[in-house]
Amino acid sequence: MTTASQTIQGLASAKDLFALTKPRVMSLVVFTGFAGLYLAPGDLNPGLAAIAVLCIAIGAGASGAINMWYDRDIDAVMTRTRGRPIPTGKVNADEALAFGVILSGMSVMVMGLATNWVPAALLAGTTGFYVF
Repeated sequence: MTTASQTIQGLASAKDLFALTKPRVMSLVVFTGFAGLYLAPGDLNPGLAAIAVLCIAIGAGASGAINMWYDRDIDAVMTRTRGRPIPTGKVNADEALAFGVILSGMSVMVMGLATNWVPAALLAGTTGFYVF
């Protein structure tokens, strides 16, 4: 199912892709991650802390996008979710999955390279847990 604007553009708009990230849920995850970093013992490099919070935000958004792809059939019939980008045809299901997987991979990779691989593995695990 495609809309006329998607046919003309060929790709989903940035607004529709942002909606896939479930920004309200993402904000709660970011707040929790920030609180954990703030309360962690020892000194933390502010630049690395900012990168870690950014990776958490992107990972949470990726989880939301993949979750919307996974639940697209249910979302289409539920009143609360039928206006989401995939059921309305604003975003193609394959495009949503690719968007989520790419964001997830990038966030895990940057987290691992910037901090270390333990939080990167935790980020990957939480993404998988949320999706499935």
